[in-house]
Amino acid sequence: MNIDGVNNGIVLDHIKAGESMLVYDYLKLGRLKCCVAIIQNCQSKKMGLKDIVKIDELIDIDLDVLGYIDPHITVNYVKDGKLLKKRHLALPETLTNVIKCKNPRCITSTEQELPHVFKLIDREKQIYRCAYCDVVGDNK
Repeated sequence: MNIDGVNNGIVLDHIKAGESMLVYDYLKLGRLKCCVAIIQNCQSKKMGLKDIVKIDELIDIDLDVLGYIDPHITVNYVKDGKLLKKRHLALPETLTNVIKCKNPRCITSTEQELPHVFKLIDREKQIYRCAYCDVVGDNK
């Protein structure tokens, strides 16, 4: 299979196999007017299998969302066909408006304009708690 390179854009590499659609949905890539390529289950010496997402435009992306989905994702910024910058991600300490609090008594349920803020409480298990009511957030 031949997938062209990106001349000006972003390549999301080292995505855990099968999670590229999660990246696509969380980043709302379907709203873009540019070409977006999703490559699933490609061979990787490092990971065995991995997914890749190529975005044919330099856009602002939420690195916290990507770190939440998979902290091992590599974000490659490409300009004029050359690697401009490479970012390695980590789990974010705080997530805002990524996870919604499911507690019906939480203030975010009644005060709809409040942001849904979650704090990382267990890095190993990737557990986040609501900053307002302390309820554990749903995993991806």
